[in-house]
Amino acid sequence: MTFNKATAIGLVAILLWSTIVGLMRSVTGALGAVGGAAMIYTLSSLILILTVGFPKISKFPRKYLIWGGLLFVVYELCLSLSVGLAKSDSQAIEVSMVNYLWPSMTLLLACIADGKKLRPLMLGGMLVCLAGVGKVIGGANGLSIPGMIDNLASNPISYGLAFSGAIIWSVYCVLTKKIAEGCNGITLFFMLTAAVLWLKFSLSDNVHMDFTPTVIVNLLLVAGSMGLGYAAWNTGILHGNVTVLATASYFIPVLSALFAALLLGESLGYTFWIGALMVSFGSVLCWWVTRKREY
Repeated sequence: MTFNKATAIGLVAILLWSTIVGLMRSVTGALGAVGGAAMIYTLSSLILILTVGFPKISKFPRKYLIWGGLLFVVYELCLSLSVGLAKSDSQAIEVSMVNYLWPSMTLLLACIADGKKLRPLMLGGMLVCLAGVGKVIGGANGLSIPGMIDNLASNPISYGLAFSGAIIWSVYCVLTKKIAEGCNGITLFFMLTAAVLWLKFSLSDNVHMDFTPTVIVNLLLVAGSMGLGYAAWNTGILHGNVTVLATASYFIPVLSALFAALLLGESLGYTFWIGALMVSFGSVLCWWVTRKREY
């Protein structure tokens, strides 16, 4: 197992992505769910243009442009709006944990798409992830059905967007691997996401944007975390140790919750952390099963 500079850069991407939820919540809280997200994706697009460059669209497969672009934009809308529309900072962190069902969903969908038989441990890992999310949503009551129902009913839009986003991103990951033909449209897709958000912003009742120095700093940080994170991840995947990066990526839910709690000043109970660890463990279990089958 090799560990080189590219692998280290890939690990930096994981750290950057782990800060997104907390920073995004702080920005959307001041600039509005739609306006704040539009600003974030606009600046991230500029960073990607400078780091990754603008792609030659004419060389992209048409299926990838249409389906890849559509799925990417819809996912990013689900992610940003689910966090931005949360009724509290603690709920935003809970909502983000629902979104982190996508790693296990991606592995499950990849096995189905490849016509592989699902092993019991794969399904077990998925159930552990779902139980972990249930424990997070249940709040202080833990894995409690009444507690989960009450929490979900308090803001069905945010939780629904987060869950939809997890499904959409897993479909994106599996589908684009088959139709992208090695092309990377991340810069274009970010620009499309920003355009859609600005369109929605122009058609809605505009919320006053409060550009305080703290908000501006957090805006620059979250845009950098997104843009530079994707650029760093691309370097790590192409030239680093994919096994190390894949394993580390499944701990993003815990790292993300930790950074968000520190940034937003939230004290999360032990049931939340147990649930977050269950989400990560379930994802690792799903990944381990697929690796074992391949080798």
